[in-house]
Amino acid sequence: MRARLGRTAIIATIVLAGMSLAACGPAEAPTPPPVTATVEPDAKVTAPEPPVLEFWPLTGLDAPADAPIRPALSVKIENSTSARPQTGLDSADIVWEQIVEGGISRYIAVYHSQVPDIVGPVRSVRPMDPNIIKPMGGLFAFSGGQAHYVAAVEAAGIQIVSSDRGDGGYFRSNQHAAPHNMYANTPELFGQADPAHSTPPPPQFEYGMTLNEATAVTTGAPAAVVDVFLTGIANPNWTWDAGRGQWLRAEKSVPATTPEGTQLGATNVVVLRVELVNTADTDAIGSPVPETIIISSGEALVATGGHTIPATWSKTSAEDVVTLTGPDGQPILLAPGNTWIELMPSNGHWTVS
Repeated sequence: MRARLGRTAIIATIVLAGMSLAACGPAEAPTPPPVTATVEPDAKVTAPEPPVLEFWPLTGLDAPADAPIRPALSVKIENSTSARPQTGLDSADIVWEQIVEGGISRYIAVYHSQVPDIVGPVRSVRPMDPNIIKPMGGLFAFSGGQAHYVAAVEAAGIQIVSSDRGDGGYFRSNQHAAPHNMYANTPELFGQADPAHSTPPPPQFEYGMTLNEATAVTTGAPAAVVDVFLTGIANPNWTWDAGRGQWLRAEKSVPATTPEGTQLGATNVVVLRVELVNTADTDAIGSPVPETIIISSGEALVATGGHTIPATWSKTSAEDVVTLTGPDGQPILLAPGNTWIELMPSNGHWTVS
């Protein structure tokens, strides 16, 4: 008979002694058989192996053996002229550029493989943000926003780390004038992750093992410049720099740089043609707040390694990632490295030269 008690197994073996009954005469009361108990020692408990990242999921780059296990951190970063140069954009694994009210653009910068000390300026949430961030999970840092936009982030299961709620890690800087001076200490933001929001994000795109395996490089056309017209105000362009192995960003003709003067660059630039619809909400001066419709599909352009290739994008639910498909119907492979995603309104356009 085997019983399991906690982590100790006890085996009881009953040894029966033979009983002799006299052929004649009264029967004798049987003698109780002896009982021996064998106690097995506790099985050695082996602690589970800690999770190991073979590659960084948001870049496709190899991860070191001691890569920290942490969530993705998405931060809403301003991109008005008063907010430039921003801090920490050069460390983001993925940057989403979206149009907000007035035709200006704003970023969602996603940090995972690298953690800069400071990021900013940090600004407010918008209606499309939960559908963009949900597939990555983790934390979302922002400063302010209309109450129902904030509620939508919470309903999506994303952990909020917000200055307006009094969460730690935020401070005002003298680098810019208010309201363009809210910054955040990134390690402090990561340190507030609760157990349900502490695991690494899943990959958001498919990657080749090397630059030369990227789809744009293998089957695309050579290109030197990708000019993206989002609005009359937001007109980023990207110039291929073979020396850095990146597309270098400019705002119209002005290089986009870090505070130290280094031009921002991306291994992959992905342009998605999207629909913008005005919500019933307005900003402080009465401009309608637009929403990018990201659960949809449409035309796309992928730029990698001095080449571009036309593509189709699709996203079928809030939980799903954006998928990129080439003209041959096969998945697009990006090159290992950081990626900038331009959410271009349907009335915008791109030019490749």
